[in-house]
Amino acid sequence: MQPARRLSMPEFIALMGMMFATVAFSIDAMLPAMGEIADELSPDAPNRAQLIITSFVLGMGLGTLLTGPLSDSFGRKTVILCGAALYIFAAILAWAAPTLEFVLLARVLQGLGAAGPRVAALAIVRDLYEGRRMAQVMSFAMLVFTLVPAIAPLMGAGIIWLAGWRGIFVAFVLFAVLTNLWLGLRQPETLAPENRRPFRVSTIASGIAEVFALRQVVLTMAALSLAFGVLFTTLSTTQQVFDLSFDAADSFPYWFAVIALLSGTGSLLNARIVIRLGMRRVVRLTFATQLALSALMALITAGGADGPLFFALYVGWTTTIFFMAGLTIGNLNALGMEPLGHLAGLAASIIGSVATVAAVLIAVPIGLAFDGTPLPLALGSAICCALGIRLMHVLGPGEAEAAAGPGLAKPSADAPAD
Repeated sequence: MQPARRLSMPEFIALMGMMFATVAFSIDAMLPAMGEIADELSPDAPNRAQLIITSFVLGMGLGTLLTGPLSDSFGRKTVILCGAALYIFAAILAWAAPTLEFVLLARVLQGLGAAGPRVAALAIVRDLYEGRRMAQVMSFAMLVFTLVPAIAPLMGAGIIWLAGWRGIFVAFVLFAVLTNLWLGLRQPETLAPENRRPFRVSTIASGIAEVFALRQVVLTMAALSLAFGVLFTTLSTTQQVFDLSFDAADSFPYWFAVIALLSGTGSLLNARIVIRLGMRRVVRLTFATQLALSALMALITAGGADGPLFFALYVGWTTTIFFMAGLTIGNLNALGMEPLGHLAGLAASIIGSVATVAAVLIAVPIGLAFDGTPLPLALGSAICCALGIRLMHVLGPGEAEAAAGPGLAKPSADAPAD
C-alpha cells in the first residue's frame, strides 16, 4: 500500500491551525455578546453570562475523552467530520434557545463536537511528527490559531450589530462547514488501517492505565491544567473587566485584537527557541516570569490603582497571559504525547480531557469571584503559575538538558525528544 500524499508544510500548518481555531473562534466570538446575553437571559444575575464560555469548555473536555479512542479506531478524518456535524447541530440549537439554561446546554453539546477537531487534529500532527519537531510544528499552527482570536471579537461585534447575538451561532455553522470541507478534500488520512486499535472497553482501559502509569504524562497533564486554567479564567472575565473596571466595553473587541496579535508572537518565539532550549526549560521560565508579573499586577490592583496608566498596565498584563499560552500549551502537549506515539489518539484524548475539565474547575470559582477589578484574576494566575513551577521542578530536566548540565542544551535540529 502506497503512503498517503502529504500536504505541503505551509498548507498543513494552516489547516491544522484552523482546526485548532475552531475552539478559539467558538469562545472569542462570544465575548462581545456576554453583556447582551446577560441583559436578555439573565438580568438578575449578569455574572452567570460568563458560563457561556466555561460550559463550552466543559463539553469540549468531556468530549475529548472519547474522540481520541474513536480516532484510533475509525481514523482521524472520520472523527473530525462527525464532530463537526454535532458542532453544527448544537450551534443551531443555541441560535434558537429561549433561555440561558438552554443556551448553556447547547454550548456543552457544541463543545462535545469541537472536541473532534481539537483532539484528532493533534493526533494527525503526532502521526507525522514527534518530540521537539512536533512542538515546532504546533507552535507554527498556534501562530495561525492566534489570528482567529485577533479578529473573532471584532467579527462577533459586527455580527451583533447586523443580526443580534444569535447571529454569532450562524457564523459558527459557516466556519465549521468551510474548514471541514478543506480537511475532507485536501488532507489524506494519516492513520493506516493496520495501525488502528479496536474500540473496545478493555482496549481503552489498558490504554488509560498505560497513560496514567507514566510519571511524565501525569505531571505534564497537571501543569497543562494550570496553564489552561489561567487562560480560561482570563477569557471568561476579561470582557467584564473592560466593561466594569474601565468602562471600555465598546472598544473591547479592538483591544482584544491588539492583545491577540501581540501575544501571537509567543508561539513564533517558541518555534524559534524550543529546539535549542527544550520544552521543559521553556515552560519553567514562562511560568516563573508570569508568576512575577501576576503577583505585581495583584499588588498594584490591591493598592487601589486607577486611571489610564492602570488600564495600560492591565492590557499589557493580559497580553502576557496569552503570550504565556503560546510558550506552554504546545510544549506541554508535546511533552505529554512524547512517550505515547503508539496510541496517539487515546493519549491526546486523556491529556486534553483531564487538563480541560480540571481547568474548568480552576476557572469557574476564580471567574465567579470577579469583584469588578482584575484582583481575583491576578491572584488566581499567580497561584497557578507557582504550582506550575513546582510541577516542572518535580518533572525534572529531560535527557538533553541533563546531558548539557547547567548550560544550554544543544541538540540537533531534528532532535526527536526533549
